[in-house]
Amino acid sequence: MTRHFNLFMVPALAVLAFVFAIPILLLFAVSFWSVKNFRLQPDFSFAAWQRFLTVYGDLTLYTLLVGLLVGLLCTALGFVFAYAARFKAGRFGDLLLVATLITLFGGYLVKIYAWKSILGADGLLNQALMWLGLTDEPLAFLIYSRGAVVVALVHFLLPFAILPIYASLRNVSEATIEAARDLGASGAQVITRIVIPQTLPGLFSAFAFCFLLAAGDYVTPMLLGGTSGSMLGQFVLLEFSTNFNWPAGSALSFGLLFACLVLIAALAALGGRMMRRPAGAVS
Repeated sequence: MTRHFNLFMVPALAVLAFVFAIPILLLFAVSFWSVKNFRLQPDFSFAAWQRFLTVYGDLTLYTLLVGLLVGLLCTALGFVFAYAARFKAGRFGDLLLVATLITLFGGYLVKIYAWKSILGADGLLNQALMWLGLTDEPLAFLIYSRGAVVVALVHFLLPFAILPIYASLRNVSEATIEAARDLGASGAQVITRIVIPQTLPGLFSAFAFCFLLAAGDYVTPMLLGGTSGSMLGQFVLLEFSTNFNWPAGSALSFGLLFACLVLIAALAALGGRMMRRPAGAVS
């Protein structure tokens, strides 16, 4: 039976290799090529990787920090929302979940331009601040800044954090929470010792998903970041399109990918070590 099942998996694995694995390997091989007179040369060179480390090293670190911040904010806010929908909202919990799903139907660019209309010099926020007398002129730092990029990314990615967290919270029994409270556990102890350990896979999935999408994004920093909020994805696009330097663009792409995977692996190891620590008795 197992042998027949493995045979049925062969077509699926072949399709996966053809549409995903082989193109990725070819693009990785291109990162070791060179460009002469706007033509790819299939030789072997570390010039593209050297360019990534020397020219884009600081920008890569900044991109990782933005992705880390967005991932943490989305995970924290998503947990609060999902916990409220699961245990506090009662019969309105399903309605909150449906509202979360509806937000996914809004276009990505629509949300970015909505934030431009909110944070711009003539936007709703500046107009409200001047109407309230809190400022005499529009605040220029609200848009085309790093903060605008983070806010827009959190707004876009928050539903992707709520859904896996809510799914993991469905496995937490209310009877277990009530038993912990009967034993004298405080609200904070219930969250940290009962709820979070059981929802850790969902929390990590939410963080990893939001972190990877934020770190690889280029549209949001291009439209809302200005010069101070640029991220590595913008220069990947620049190398592939304007400069026609495919080896450099490939090296930037895989360099960011490897850096993201290393950071996620480190955080996963740290989280696993923390969860293996013996917890003290509930007092």
